[in-house]
Amino acid sequence: MKTFSATPADIDKKWILIDAEGVVLGRLASIVAMRLRGKHKASFTPHMDMGDNVIVINADKVQLTGNKRNKPNYWHTGYPGGIKSRTTGQILEGAYPERVVMQAVKRMLPGNRLSRKQMTNLRVYAGTEHPHEAQSPEVLDVKSMNNKNTRVAN
Repeated sequence: MKTFSATPADIDKKWILIDAEGVVLGRLASIVAMRLRGKHKASFTPHMDMGDNVIVINADKVQLTGNKRNKPNYWHTGYPGGIKSRTTGQILEGAYPERVVMQAVKRMLPGNRLSRKQMTNLRVYAGTEHPHEAQSPEVLDVKSMNNKNTRVAN
């Protein structure tokens, strides 16, 4: 028996819609990363882009556990003394809250050319509206997969 290795002709991509409202960020990112890579498929081949196209809506309503809202995110401008920081809470309340979800998913993928290609299959939107209705995406209810996916208010 030979090991199956998928070819581009064997790949069929679906469109998946995930609502991130009230879902814990890390659990959401791990499920999205798995769907982007295609590891949920029986025909998974590590060197092929066989993951689905994933649409995440309500990225601004994602939940963070513990004290992660106050965690600083650093970047450097490239100039001397140009280190800057912003907390995760400030990013979520700012102009681009979808960047928090994008970075969480990106950091769960391997750092290579294939994962950069797979990240192009991810679309994240802060609100409930998205321009991909024509693709008729399947709804994946991440919130009901596990009772730990939602943050319980104490």
